[in-house]
Amino acid sequence: MILCCGESLIDMLPRESAAGEPAFAPYAGGAVFNTAIALGRLGAPAGYFGGLSTDLFGEQLAGVLAQSQVDAGFSARSDRPTTLAFVTLTDGQARYAFYDENTAGRMLTEADLPELDDTVAALFFGGISLVSEPAADTYAALAAREARRRVIMVDPNIRPGFVRDAARYRARLDALLGVADVVKLSDEDMEWLGVAPETLLARGTSLVCVTRGAEGVDAITAAGTTRVPARPAMVIDTVGAGDTFNAGLLAGLWEAGLLQREALAAAPLAALVPAVALGAQAAAVTVARAGANSPWRTEL
Repeated sequence: MILCCGESLIDMLPRESAAGEPAFAPYAGGAVFNTAIALGRLGAPAGYFGGLSTDLFGEQLAGVLAQSQVDAGFSARSDRPTTLAFVTLTDGQARYAFYDENTAGRMLTEADLPELDDTVAALFFGGISLVSEPAADTYAALAAREARRRVIMVDPNIRPGFVRDAARYRARLDALLGVADVVKLSDEDMEWLGVAPETLLARGTSLVCVTRGAEGVDAITAAGTTRVPARPAMVIDTVGAGDTFNAGLLAGLWEAGLLQREALAAAPLAALVPAVALGAQAAAVTVARAGANSPWRTEL
């Protein structure tokens, strides 16, 4: 199983009622949640760990996970509310109002961490769940506990607007990146962090993927770098594209038998390219659709 560890939430998207009144419609979302959904749809053994509420929105999230064949059995259920993100559009630009205080996701603590069995081959971390405390520290503790035992992938997906304590956040990310076997970064992530792929490789990371939009993805290992081109697509929006890429990459590594630390570290660059290409292929389908609607394997 590939266990995706991080945020799930409800995006309240602006709509209009049948009577013409402004309204909001609830959609399941969250970067790590989206990666889990995409993994399940691609046919990889996917799991989700996070704080899931027992409220009606938590049940909606759990239902969406089940529909996409994602095992939520490791998640911590509580009667705290679900995180809500209300989205408003002004001149086409999205603005967000987050309701995240004392939620099931944010209040996750180390006492909620599951004991993992041998069915869990890899853990994925990323998104805004690495910002909001105490959950952010809980995920960091899980990564530290499982490092060197299972493959760890990290996608910082940095959102500067969410960061309140930059020094604390940087220290947390530095620790996470220090134990990661696979890291995905954007140019913006590297600039904000002030880190280069070569630095991560020197610290023990086996594969760094740098996404470059329509130009493709650079796959970087200690043996060298190769550019995997992006798939042509008629772009509707880019919501969920990075999350889908993460899922495709992990699914490809799983299919190739490379979701083991030793196998991943020893793999030649050419052996990793198909997994990167699967991520790019899946992401191309997502950008051609509205919202974070990742493809099923039969659609590729």
